[in-house]
Formats: sequence, structure tokens, C-alpha cells
Amino acid sequence: MSNTSSLDQSTHWADIHAARIVRERGPKPHYTCASGITPSGTIHIGNFREIISVDLVARALRDRGETARFIYSWDDYDVFRKVPGNIPDAEQFTRYLRWPIVRVPDPWHKQSSYARANEVELESVLPELGVRPHYIYQAEQYQNSVYADGIRTALEQRETIRGLLNQHRTQPLPQHWWPISVFSSFSGKDTTTVIDWDGQWSVRYRCDETGNEEALDLRTTGAVKLLWRIDWPMRWKHEDVDFEPAGKEHHSAGGSFDTARTIAEQVYHQQPPVTFKYDFISIKGSGGKISSSSGEVVSVRDVLEVYQPEVVRHLFAGTRPNAEFAISFDLDVIKIYEDYDKCERIYFGLEDVGEKRRLKEARIYELSQVDSVPAQAPLQIPFRHFCNLLQISAGDIDRVIDAFPGTESMVIADRERLRRRGACGWNWIHHHAPQDFRFTLKSGSEPPLALGNAERAAVAALADEVRARLDVHDEKSLAQAIYDIAAAHQIEAREFFRVMYQVLVGKDQGPRLAGFLITLGSERVLQILRSYQTEDGS
Repeated sequence: MSNTSSLDQSTHWADIHAARIVRERGPKPHYTCASGITPSGTIHIGNFREIISVDLVARALRDRGETARFIYSWDDYDVFRKVPGNIPDAEQFTRYLRWPIVRVPDPWHKQSSYARANEVELESVLPELGVRPHYIYQAEQYQNSVYADGIRTALEQRETIRGLLNQHRTQPLPQHWWPISVFSSFSGKDTTTVIDWDGQWSVRYRCDETGNEEALDLRTTGAVKLLWRIDWPMRWKHEDVDFEPAGKEHHSAGGSFDTARTIAEQVYHQQPPVTFKYDFISIKGSGGKISSSSGEVVSVRDVLEVYQPEVVRHLFAGTRPNAEFAISFDLDVIKIYEDYDKCERIYFGLEDVGEKRRLKEARIYELSQVDSVPAQAPLQIPFRHFCNLLQISAGDIDRVIDAFPGTESMVIADRERLRRRGACGWNWIHHHAPQDFRFTLKSGSEPPLALGNAERAAVAALADEVRARLDVHDEKSLAQAIYDIAAAHQIEAREFFRVMYQVLVGKDQGPRLAGFLITLGSERVLQILRSYQTEDGS
């Protein structure tokens, strides 16, 4: 799939948009794909949708043989508007409201600012997912007067910009409106009023907190900032951005993308970037809340506690950006892992599907990889089975892997992938799995259950079957033997299964019984069942 001719035929959305970028922007030495966010709180998995969308399109461009860079802007010069509920001593941080976020101290006392604390959290986790953008810190850009020319252009075109914005407003902007805000050197806040501009580089403002006035030179000050609807298209011009997606709220008619597009064209004489709108992500099985400002979020790190990186990428690569979907933490986790494993088997030709399906799944699999595609099909331990094995082995991941057939000849990378899957499985079991999925295997030293004669005889008969024939049974034949034992002792099959789960794990339900017994092995099963047998084993 990694040549231009085959990618031109690809129906994957990332390839379609990559081809569109090349077509609409024309031949270029490199293409710039952009994304960004204000670090006003934890960067959650909903925010990650834009990040991974840009990464996938940038990869698609590179797969076509193009040079593509992915820039990620930290809008850390934005205003601290609201104190999130998840920070310690939140009431103490009200004093920093209206300051630039980059100057708000880190509540956890680890980084240079609150903004930097949120930035580091994301920057530290993205490489695990194969996402490695070039970061641009907007506070540095503004404080170093990098955008002085762009700010002056906005001031020169003030009336044009005001007219463009008024086209989408019910109340027009006042005559004294300015396209800039100023952080006061007296109060540190943006609660200021622009008084005048001299037509060149000097801006005069008044601090609303103190009443003091001051003139600033755009070429040397770091206190003047463009309002965000003008800042966005100015940066498109400055970075020559070719592609940037946005959420559907920004793509609404007359929304921020529409105004940015017209300002880019008419004020900065810049062709707006190729774009698409992406939909929201909800959370299933973990409260459903996803809000940076409240602090009640599911972070990228939280998702990686349950999903290995390739599976996270697969979720997004396999879903069109304009489709809403949920990140699940309930039993759907098993299905999501199964979908990834099936995609992997199709890619390596281990599962037969039609050619159209094969090409589709193969491209999704390529884009799901953190780095390059494995040289050969990795050994798979299905997630459900892995979780059951982990519970049998009290969470000993290496013990589970070592006991699984075929793992002794694995390459190191495949073993590390399995270890990551095991860690995710163990986290899911303890923090998210439904109670009826969790179990603790009995040791056999516990007092036996009080069973009726028929039930006790049936358990003993199953112990005999395990002792004599477990090594020749497969799951289907052992399941039939269990049903036969229940019938021979005139016990309903459902009731016998309940009894066996109580005997093995102390619950009314558990893993599929026949497969569970085979996995445990005869020695382990007989150890648990020994107190239900007579001294002669009958």
C-alpha cells in the first residue's frame, strides 16, 4: 500500500485527504499539517481526536513520498478563565484569573507553570502512540515579538476585519473595537482598554485595574496579542499551513473557521488550509464526562491504561472523523481488541476475506502501527483469554506469556507488545471490568461447599473425567461431557454450571467452563476439587 499509485486508489479517509492536499495546494517542498489547543486543563481523549487525525494525514502524505511536518501549537498565552476543579487548593487560584496561562504557577509544583504541567503530560505520552509533532509555544512566539508584522497587519486592516466579523454577528462590534488584547504590565491581567494606535508600531492602552496608561512598541513588547479569531488565520500565514481539521462546533455556518478563512484570504492574502470537521467522542463505562474546564476528564494516559497503543490508533484509523463514537471501558473493550486482532490477521493473510475488505483492513492496520509494520504476524493472545489467564495467575504477566504455546520463539518486540497487552488487561480487570467478569481462583484449601448428594456426585464425576481424559479433550468435547454428567445425575445443566463456578471461583458465573478447565490443567483442577471427592477418588 505504500506507493503513490496504490494510495491513489485507497478509500481510507487519511489517503483521500492527503491526495486532496497535494491536488489543492500544488507541488511543494513540504506540506505543513497543524493542530493545537489551549493547555487550560488536562488534554483529554476528545482533544486527541484532532491530534491523531493530523498525524494520520501527515503519515498518508509521507506514504505518498511527500515531505510533511506536523506542528502542534500550545496556545499557552491564552487567558486563564476558569479554575478547574481537579487542582489542589483551587480557591487559591482565583487570584490568577485573567492572567496568561503560562504565568499561572503549577498547582503540583513540578513544572514552571500550570500551562507547562498540562503540556508535559501530553508531550510525555504521545511518543507511545507514535505521534511526534514539532511543538510551537505561542507564549514564546508572542513574547519574542515574532508576530509583530502580523499584529500590525491586523491593526491596518482593522475595519476590514470588523466588517467580516460583523457579517456573522447579531450585534455589530463597536466602533472602538480593536483586534488585539493587551496584558497589563501593572496587573498582569488582560483587563485593559486599547486607547490608540499610531499607525505604525506603537499601541497605547489603559490598565482597568490600576488606571495606569502605557505605550508599547509591537517590535519589542510581548504584551500585545491578537484576538483568537484573527490569531488563527495570522498563524496560517506565518506557518504556511496546508492542512488543519477542526471540531464541528468550529465548522458551523458562520463559525470560527468561516471567519478565519475569510480573514486569511482578505487580510493576510493566504489560501486557507485544507480541512475537515470531526465529531465528538463520548465515554462509555467510565461516567461519560469529558471536560477540561471541570477537570472531570478521561486523559490519553487513562486510555492507554486499558488499550495498547496500536489498538488506540486502530480505533481512530478505523473510524471516519465525522462519525461520533465512544471510548469504552466496559465489556466492549474485549470486542475492540478482537477487532484489532482480526484486522492484523487479515493483513498477514491469516484470515480470508474479499479483496476489497482486505485492502481496507490492510491500510487501517498500517496506519494503526506505532512505527513500522511488524516483519511477520505477531503471536496473538486474545484479550478475553489473556484476562482469564491473568486472573488464574494472580496478575503474573510473564508467567502467562511463558506458558502460552509459541511464545518461546518470539522476537523481543512481540514479547513487549504482549506484556503491554497484559498490563492493560490487568488494569482493566481491576478498575473497569464488570464484577461478574472478575474472579479469584480458589486454592482447594477452603472448606467445601454444602452440596446435595447429586451435586456432590456430579462434581466428583467431573473430577474423574478431568483426571482420566482432560489431555484428550478439546473445548467442544469437554463441554459435551459436562452436559452428559449433569444429565446422568439429573441436574439441570444451568444449575451444574453454577455449582462448578461456585466450587472454582466462588461466584455464580465465570469464564466458559470447558475452556476454563482446559486452561487450568488437570493438576490445578483436581487440587481445587479434592475436597469434593471420596478418599478413593470416586
